[in-house]
Amino acid sequence: MKAESTYFPVPGSASKRGATAALGPIAPLRCCRPLVTLHRLQGAGILFILAPQCRAADDEYGYLYRLLRTGHVQAQGIVDTVAYPLLVLDESLCVQSANRSFFETFKVDRDETIGQHIYQLGNGQWDIPDLRLLIMDVIPKSTAVIDYEVEHDFPGLGRRTMLLTARTLFHPSSASHSLLLSIVDATDRYREDAAKDMQFGELRHRMKNLLAVAQSIARHTTTEGRSAEEYRDDFLGRFDALVEAQDIAFAERNEPNLGALLERILAPYTANPDAIVIGPGVAVELDSRALLSLSVVLHELATNAAKYGALLVSGGQVRVSWQIEEGNCRLRWMESGGPPVTPPATTGYGTELIQFATAYSLGGQVEQKYRVGGLETEIVIPLGSASRPG
Repeated sequence: MKAESTYFPVPGSASKRGATAALGPIAPLRCCRPLVTLHRLQGAGILFILAPQCRAADDEYGYLYRLLRTGHVQAQGIVDTVAYPLLVLDESLCVQSANRSFFETFKVDRDETIGQHIYQLGNGQWDIPDLRLLIMDVIPKSTAVIDYEVEHDFPGLGRRTMLLTARTLFHPSSASHSLLLSIVDATDRYREDAAKDMQFGELRHRMKNLLAVAQSIARHTTTEGRSAEEYRDDFLGRFDALVEAQDIAFAERNEPNLGALLERILAPYTANPDAIVIGPGVAVELDSRALLSLSVVLHELATNAAKYGALLVSGGQVRVSWQIEEGNCRLRWMESGGPPVTPPATTGYGTELIQFATAYSLGGQVEQKYRVGGLETEIVIPLGSASRPG
């Protein structure tokens, strides 16, 4: 078998004068002392046998060692600068290398990672069916897999959505069997996208409700014994109140307290003074974000009451009250005198909007009971993050 020569930069007179160092094969050096010196670059898996040991050998092999070590440190520094986790796997799926982001993100250290099979990392946290499918079925059929979505419960991180990109590691001989696996945590991005989608859906839904409520106001504004001008003024007054409620829901404007917010939101539905009863309560000051979210919830409750509940018929009534309990504002919405109530077969968009705004925007809880005599809704808002500083 013909031996292959390995070429490395070799120090010489040209390099000492500042010119480019010549490339030459590593040749055996004669020496009077047949001693062997072993060198290993930490984390690189490279073993050097420097023999025999004499001054000439030490000079040349020492230069080679320093050159390769400097290159390795620089390459590792570049990899560690990458913000998202990286893994290099060999053909048996054992970890050859990992960057700093991987260790910090998944809270593991180098000793328990390097050399381990990927499915054994972190007490098996990477033994994921979707990842097995990616590695065993998808990658062998593709040159690269980009942004493969994996959703999993990671210890210490919780439920996360990861985007995996796998590529065969480049090698000049095109004979590489190593795999470069990059991991991007897309959980927050997906949540932001979901929130934006919810906001756009809310806008469409609210415009539809606005037109429906405007139609309901027109129907319930009586014409008997009135002139056209009186009917117009009455209708436009109620419609203007509805527009004001929409403005509060979408614009960040502080109100002095919860009572004032309720009065403004429910003003379009008070054609009958007895239809809306707002109970007395302590002053609750909310910041603009909480006011905006609560406006959305209250407007949705009032719209549903006008379309399906107590405000749909004459004699129906909505009572709203609130109190402070253990640092929380507990708001109650109780309907009576309307059509008989039956629990819905499916959760409508309006209910989803109420739950989403309460849980994610207000950080609170909402409970709805579909009693035969009328809908009862209770909303609990933590005041620690929602109250406005005095």
